[in-house]
Amino acid sequence: MNRRLWVGLRQAAGLAAAVALWQWAADAGHLNPLYMPAPSAVAATLVQLFVQGTIWPHLWATFSAALGGLVIGLAIGTVLGAAAALTPFLGELLEPVMIGLNAVPRVVLAPLFVIWFGIGLGSKVALAVILVAVLVFFTVFTGIRGVDQKLVERVVTLGGRWRDLLREVYLPSVTAWVLGNLKVAVGFAFTGAVVGEFVAATRGLGYLLSFAQSSYNSALMLALVALIMGFVLLIFAFTGWLERRLLRWRG
Repeated sequence: MNRRLWVGLRQAAGLAAAVALWQWAADAGHLNPLYMPAPSAVAATLVQLFVQGTIWPHLWATFSAALGGLVIGLAIGTVLGAAAALTPFLGELLEPVMIGLNAVPRVVLAPLFVIWFGIGLGSKVALAVILVAVLVFFTVFTGIRGVDQKLVERVVTLGGRWRDLLREVYLPSVTAWVLGNLKVAVGFAFTGAVVGEFVAATRGLGYLLSFAQSSYNSALMLALVALIMGFVLLIFAFTGWLERRLLRWRG
């Protein structure tokens, strides 16, 4: 049996056992349904959201913000990281700024972004961009700085030009580093979108989480958490497949 399939089956079995134990504890009265509803109640709430159709505008809002922030953050982080690694002067300017941003919990910027960009899509995208761009900046910066200089010297000695170095040396190294951290970037993008919606929004999964918290609706909150986890895991699976496809040259 394929090793990846075997690992997936074991993980699924472990998850099923945990859910079964949770359901048993709820049925036996060991859990307070106000704080920890049974998995069946959570599943019923999740099904109701889709049957009634109320979840779709919120899903669209969150995914638009997360994916928009992911794409823009990847672009900004890659450009700035490459520029900082290849240009010492820019590196001296950008590295301290990015270290400072990385030291500050970026989620505390959510209220500020709401003031700057309003409670609409812009503030959520901006927060997701900051989270992703800082991660990708250091990924690209480290990837380029980590290139073996002897390899660079050999390419130059053999007559390689600047574009040859980019295509044959730097791009493969950066691609490997970025794809290796893409799953983390996806998680950061959704974190930015949901946290931004939680702070101030009129729609989105974060908005629904805030509503569930204010109404002490634990079943709705757990259903939304499960929904977010499910979609992010699907994206993780896709990025894992993409990483394996694009990095086959590594053996």
